Amino acid sequence: MTLWNETEQIELHLLGQYDTGNALVFEARMLIDPELGDRVLWQKKTYGIIQTYSRRQLKKEIEAVHQKLFTQTEHVSFSQKIRRLFTDQ
Repeated sequence: MTLWNETEQIELHLLGQYDTGNALVFEARMLIDPELGDRVLWQKKTYGIIQTYSRRQLKKEIEAVHQKLFTQTEHVSFSQKIRRLFTDQ
């Protein structure tokens, strides 16, 4: 099996996109081939790292937009409108 095909199969497994039969076959292959199980574990860890990085990047982008909208003078009117939405009236 080529590396790309295996990576794709691991992804299908991790995302739960296999039907029951294929999922059982893949899990049996992992039992027979411990190295496949290791590759699944590393791909899962890689996805977790990518997800964490993506969340951090998104938070940075949101914070940059927040700073721009609520601190720059050209956005004062917008900032005041938003603040009024969240104050007791």
